Amino acid sequence: IGLFRSEFLYLEADNYPDEEAQFQAYKTVAENMAGKKVIVRTLDIGADKQVDYFNLDHEENPAMGYRAIRICLDRRDIFRTQLRALLRASAYGNIGIMYPMIISVDEVKEIKKIVESIKAELTEKGIEYGEVEQGIMIETPAAVMISDLLAEEVDFFSIGTNDLTQYTLAIDRQNLALDAFYDPHHPAVLAMIKMAADNAHAEGKWIGICGELGADLELTEEFLKMGLDELSVSPAMVLPLRKKIRECE
Repeated sequence: IGLFRSEFLYLEADNYPDEEAQFQAYKTVAENMAGKKVIVRTLDIGADKQVDYFNLDHEENPAMGYRAIRICLDRRDIFRTQLRALLRASAYGNIGIMYPMIISVDEVKEIKKIVESIKAELTEKGIEYGEVEQGIMIETPAAVMISDLLAEEVDFFSIGTNDLTQYTLAIDRQNLALDAFYDPHHPAVLAMIKMAADNAHAEGKWIGICGELGADLELTEEFLKMGLDELSVSPAMVLPLRKKIRECE
């Protein structure tokens, strides 16, 4: 599973899901995947995904506002609860953790400190956890431009092409009036993807795409030439994508 959207645990609840509820959900998925990797994106709300009990203020431009990792680093108790549940569940399968909306190396270093402190807590209490890969979503031009530095800090990249296109082209993807201008095939977007791929591979890290563009068969061959290691798509697109990849070989 290339993108497990953990925000649905929050969107479907009437209040903050506690550690045990999250642990059971992640554990079930990890066990069902029987050793195959499950990449869980940490809480990604804000912008077009609102949760009433978070009491988020109205924003004029929510896509560039208080969302995703910004909420998690600000409301540490929520973030730590999720990370504890994920680390506990990692003892039952192959879980990777992916952080959204990263724009700086400092954010990544702070996240890693939090994870290490939680590991120390679990070890002290005799609670098992597995080895988890930690990666980030590349969905801002800032992350692309410093992807050489970010690659030194993480185990993998996964490109969120929906937001990367939005931010690169300065187009609100929720604004239907701008549909004619929203072009995920834009040379600037593809150049961003290639830069991130080159910088990931220079540090020996793998890189995938988890945005909608990964299922765009018109770009499959180009993605292969860029060296993308993984394309995460909806179940319905797995077989068509495999067929296209075989045709490109």
